[in-house]
Parts: sequence; C-alpha cells; structure tokens
Amino acid sequence: MMNSVCKKILGAVALTLIATPSFAHTGGLVGGFHSGLTHPVMGMDHLLAMIAVGIWSAGQPLRSAWQGPVVFVAMLAAGALLGVGGVALPFVEPGILASVVLLGLMIATTRELPASLGLGAIAVFALMHGHAHGTEAAGALAGYMAGFMLTSAGLHLAGFGVGRFLSLNRYGLVASGLAIAAGGLVLAGA
Repeated sequence: MMNSVCKKILGAVALTLIATPSFAHTGGLVGGFHSGLTHPVMGMDHLLAMIAVGIWSAGQPLRSAWQGPVVFVAMLAAGALLGVGGVALPFVEPGILASVVLLGLMIATTRELPASLGLGAIAVFALMHGHAHGTEAAGALAGYMAGFMLTSAGLHLAGFGVGRFLSLNRYGLVASGLAIAAGGLVLAGA
C-alpha cells in the first residue's frame, strides 16, 4: 500500500515541477498587518493548502491534532524570515503548487501515512509558503508576518472543523483529499 502511495506522490511532484507560478504570490511587494491578513486568502494555492493542513489534522488522533497547524505556522515564520533575508530556496513556486496536490493526497491516505512523515512534509511546505510571503514583504514586516500567520492559523482551524465534519462519513476525508489534490493539479495547469 505504501508503494502505491509513494508512486502517486512522486507523480504529483513531477507534474507540479513544470507548473506556472502560484497565484497567491504576485511578484509585487506587500506589507503591513492588513496586507498580511488578506494575502493568504487572495490566492487559491495558499487557501487550499491552509485548509488542507486543518483537514489532515482532523484525521489525526485528537491528542496530536494540533501538531500540523503549529508546525506549519512555525515553519511559515521561518520561511518568511529566509525570504525577507534574501536567502534563496529552490523550486519555491512549484513547491507551493506541489504542496496543494500532496496535502490532498496526504488527506486521502491519512490512515496509511505515518503522522511523522506527514508532519515533515507539512514543515517543508510551510517553509516554501513562508519564503514566498517573505520575499514579497516590504515595510511594516512585523505586522505583515503577524497578519499572514494569524490568517493561516484561522484557515487551519476552519479546515479542522471541516475535516471533523467530513470524518463522520466513511469516505469524507478521502473525497476531500482527492478534491484538493485535483484542485492543485488544476492550478498547476493554469
């Protein structure tokens, strides 16, 4: 079963490496608290990824469900600091699109995928999302970072609520994961 999951994940990564830039990242400079609050919901790639982290977390045991969002927000901040500092990371934009597809597949395979592997992937995805945000940041950096981290955490919480509801249905998480992965593939093809 893990071999099949790995093949699907590798195929999704290959597709997204040839993707166009992510829609949340304008290439322009943004700054301030209000910009930080609104920026994560302006791009479908970031919006889907944040909600997906929450849904994935809802599929985890309740005692550890908080780990995905906390890891994401912490690594989001680390990535933003790298971006602000001018530290280059390879494949950031394709990695962001890959994160949507792979998070969707992670949700669909929640029961087969070890949580530690999922958390590691979430950390890498967050680093890329944060780097893109940090690269675009200009002026009022603290407010901007606080805003996008707050909105991201709120989207994780919303995703968690959706995930808890979907988990009441036998195939709810699988269907939502496949829908998110499909959405990521559509974004990659746009």
